[in-house]
Parts: sequence; structure tokens; C-alpha cells
Amino acid sequence: MKINLLDLDAQGLAELFAELGERPFRARQVLRWLHQAGETNFARMTDLSKGLRERLAASALIEAPNCVSQPRAQDGTRKWLLSVGRGNAIETVFIPEENRGTLCISSQAGCALECAFCATGRQGFNRNLSTAEIVGQLWWAVRVLSSEPQHARLGEDGVPRPVSNVVMMGMGEPLANFDNVVRAMRIMLDDHAYGLSRRRLTLSTSGIVPAIDRLREECPVALAISLHAPNDALRDALVPINRKYPLRQLLAACQRYVDASLGVEIAGAKWQRKGAPRDFVTFEYIMLDGVNDSAQHALDLVALTRDVPCKFNLIPFNSFPGSGFVRSPDSRVRAFREILLGAGRVATVRKTRGDDIDGACGQLAGRVQDRRTRRPGRALRRERLLSGEQL
Repeated sequence: MKINLLDLDAQGLAELFAELGERPFRARQVLRWLHQAGETNFARMTDLSKGLRERLAASALIEAPNCVSQPRAQDGTRKWLLSVGRGNAIETVFIPEENRGTLCISSQAGCALECAFCATGRQGFNRNLSTAEIVGQLWWAVRVLSSEPQHARLGEDGVPRPVSNVVMMGMGEPLANFDNVVRAMRIMLDDHAYGLSRRRLTLSTSGIVPAIDRLREECPVALAISLHAPNDALRDALVPINRKYPLRQLLAACQRYVDASLGVEIAGAKWQRKGAPRDFVTFEYIMLDGVNDSAQHALDLVALTRDVPCKFNLIPFNSFPGSGFVRSPDSRVRAFREILLGAGRVATVRKTRGDDIDGACGQLAGRVQDRRTRRPGRALRRERLLSGEQL
């Protein structure tokens, strides 16, 4: 079977070329062809010898997910539905802004964590994405956007870089697919590929504590936590992984993540401090009417996070068919934010983008052939939550 070169980071390519009797610098050359030039034809990789090109063509391929559809929202947000085989498709979203372009990338076909407010979790779970399928979303977006004048901005090195920021916030839980996600992020960070700064690459997790510690050691990037509740009882219902890793453990992991004294030196790191590139974590907090948006919830949130360097990103709920939840009124979101600001915290409200194409936060669903047996207890907890029962 031919190897997909999009599955390989610099180390993997160097090992491949060593097996072929080639020197390590070939890895850098091929990274540039794959990710900066978007080349799929070995014959056009002209700084490789003809013999090497022929050997690569015989033993390797370059294959990203195929595009099924690409709707565009009125605000300019783009969404690509990308096929990953056997009836499964993932969604990738590009959010253009004046000074940056942000790509939201998926890490799994579906999600097994079943967060109550998330469209992806309702679809079920099929499998982890490969490294090629993860980084292939960025590969696809750069290839498309570089041909469009409004997005074809150049980096300082003269290479087209229409995507300046990547957020691992699409379908799936990134830390449940740790090895493939980290390998893909290393490609994104590599100057011979996409050259992203670690400050501009953000991973969002629901809170798999051991993997947070492992991420700090192996590939520290900006960290966002899907918090959504100020106590364990409510978070158990909204974010079921909390039953395994409750808030006390999660917040301790957040403290460790941003503690520079615990960081390690990483070769080629493009920031000064050890460990994580930022000295805070971002707590994402979805605003659900009558569920987690009261003044007392805000006060409890301040108390809960008092020892963790953090900022808050309040996210107005984006509805989807059958969600059962309602977005908090704008007035309540503002009041919630004012309590956080009054306590000296940094708190922003995420601007809703792409909701007319179901591309906003929490709306990504794609197509997933669910392979799990669902547990009825989770549906019962959700019914209790929506009935207004205190948790």
C-alpha cells in the first residue's frame, strides 16, 4: 500500500528518505512542495532527482479529503464538507477578518463525548481522523483561498498564507485523537510547511486531563477549555466527560499547563517562555437560556477559577434542529460579562459567524455513520436539564 505523504511530519519524512537512501534535507524540500506549493504531482517537484521522483511516485501518494460542498455565508464565512470515506464527511470552517483568517479544523468523524448542546455529538461517532485528514483540511483551504485575491495575503517569507490562525475546534475532541492531532499540528507549525506561530494555533478540549499534561510536554499550543458550567453537577449534565475528570482535576491541569517553571525547552520553538506559548488558558462558556446564565452562575464561575490565569470567551448558543436549548438573551449575556469584568477578569463575547450555513460554534455536524451503542442514561440527564431541574 502506498504511503500518504500528508500523514508525515518532518521527522516522518526524514525517516522515509533515510529508508530510500536519501539525505534528511529532502524532507524539507518535500514539505515545501506539499504544503506551500500544494503540489500533488511528483514529476513537478523539480529540485528532486528524476530517480527519486520516480521512486516516490511508485511508493507514495498525496491525498487530502475530497470536497463535497462549499457553501458561503453572507458574512463571508466559508464551510467545506469534506468526504473521509465510507459515508462519513467532516466540516471545516474559514472565518475571514480584516487582519487575519481563521480556520476551524475537525479531528474526528463525529464525537463520542456527547456534550448536550453540540450538534456534532448528536450525530454520534465513527472514527478518529488520520493526520492526512486533519492537516488536509488546512492543505485544502490554503489551496483554494490562495487563488482568491481577497485572501491571497503573503507571509513575511513571501509564501501565500491566507490562513493566519488555526483553531482545533471543529468536529470531535482533539485530545481523544492525540497522536494524529499532534503530528498534524507539528506540520502546521513547521516553517517549511505552514509556519504558524504557537500563539496562533489553539486547541480546544472538553477536559481530558492526562492528555492536557501530555500536550504541555509534547506540543504546547494555546489552550482553550470547553467549561460551560461553574459546578460539577451542572457540568456533568452538559459535558459528560466531567464525570471522569471533574472540575478540581481539570483546573489543576490548567494551572500546570501555563506554569512556565514546569515547561520544557523545545527545539525550534518560536516564543520566549518555556511550556505553553500563553500564560493563560481560555475558558469557553456557552450561554444557555435558564440553564447556566444567571448572576449566581457568574459569581460561582469567578470563585471557581480564582487561582487559574484565564480569560473567558462567552459564546451565544447557536441553535440546530432538535437541540432543545435556547440562546440566552443579549441583556443576560451582557450582565453575565459585567460580573466577570467587575471581578477583574478578561471576558469577551464571541461574535456569531456563519450561522446561516450552520457553520457557527456548536453547529458542525457533517455526515457520520455512528458506530456506538448509545447509553440511555445520558438522554435522561438531558431531559432533566431541559425540564428545569436544579443540578
